[in-house]
Amino acid sequence: MMNTYRLPKRKAWNELLQRPAHTAEQLRMPCEEIFSAVARDGDQAVITYTKTFDKTDISSLKVPKKTISQAGKLLDKPLKDAIKVAAANIRAFHEAQREEKKIITTSPGVHCWRESRPIEKVGLYIPGGSAPLFSTVLMLAIPANIAGCREIVICSPPPIHPAILYAARLTGVTSIFTAGGIQAIAALSLGTESIPKVDKIFGPGNQYVTAAKQLAQYYGVAIDMPAGPSEVLIIADKTANPDFVAADLLSQAEHGPDSQVILLTDTEKISTQVAQAIARQITTLPREAIIREALRNSKTIILPDIPTCIDFSNAYAPEHLILATKNPDNLVPAIRHAGSVFLGHYSCESAGDYASGTNHTLPTNGYARAYSGVSLDSFVRKISFQQISPKGLRQLGPHIEIMAEAEQLLAHKAAVSIRLQARKQP
Repeated sequence: MMNTYRLPKRKAWNELLQRPAHTAEQLRMPCEEIFSAVARDGDQAVITYTKTFDKTDISSLKVPKKTISQAGKLLDKPLKDAIKVAAANIRAFHEAQREEKKIITTSPGVHCWRESRPIEKVGLYIPGGSAPLFSTVLMLAIPANIAGCREIVICSPPPIHPAILYAARLTGVTSIFTAGGIQAIAALSLGTESIPKVDKIFGPGNQYVTAAKQLAQYYGVAIDMPAGPSEVLIIADKTANPDFVAADLLSQAEHGPDSQVILLTDTEKISTQVAQAIARQITTLPREAIIREALRNSKTIILPDIPTCIDFSNAYAPEHLILATKNPDNLVPAIRHAGSVFLGHYSCESAGDYASGTNHTLPTNGYARAYSGVSLDSFVRKISFQQISPKGLRQLGPHIEIMAEAEQLLAHKAAVSIRLQARKQP
């Protein structure tokens, strides 16, 4: 079960803030080896690694259109209805993120603005296997579709669950390939006979997938963020429901053995009650073995008060932050680092994972200090435009000439001067 730490001094926080992790060498070497094989052997390398890692024999990578179109027949109506409800909420939230063009007159005759252009080819990595994350299809393909991406490519390890195929068809995915792990990221980065090289790769995964995504950047492919093993941090005061808190901790722990969950509280009683609730609930869950492994990396920390809990949370920068407190709105201004925040006793993190509308592809491992979660902006590029009239250049030009000369970039100065002189000629 979770380790408990009582009133640790701030100088001891550094150790408590650590995530479970492999060494860089453990992650880098297999990634480089697989990227090299995919560069050399293309589809065949991906097929070979699929047999090695996923224990599945496949003869081709692309999922046939007929298989995709018939996937819905394999799902019951309540699940399809739930997927449609979630898709509608996610679409509504991301549609509202569209940015209107605003032309700014920075000085007379000088007009500047930005316009969005979709990233043309995007690759979506969808974890599968024991936990087929069809919800991730919704979270990634819907904003890609809204943005207008020309190619939306999915890679997912076998067996690909029918719900993944159904969600992909519902959200406008253009092609789906049976490939997972490092080899999928390598194929999207390099391109093979079947899988196209994309401009940007999205999607969560384990530490090997995260390392592979970081290596992809050396091949000119952008990534959404270094999104690794899932995590949640819960701040609970005396008003918290221990059963609710335990359920939220367990829901994140079941993602994988390298997940981490953290409980912060200012009340010893809540700590004890949550531990008891975890012990009761865990035995009813089919992924109990995975959860127990994750809990070994997890912690309950008792701190003197809620403001100190907020300080610890900001230092940890969690992927998910739940405020199971009285008047959680009052704590919002103090939150500086978090991927997504859930306020109050009924805002369960599962809602954000599936159907409330916010995106569940979020920065982990402390990257919430510098990265945002996936949004519509993740799928577009912002191009700046400017238009300067002769009058505008007459007013602004002399200032540009002075600055260019001060930087000893006289060709820059000349590009302005030649225009100003031309305006003086009859």
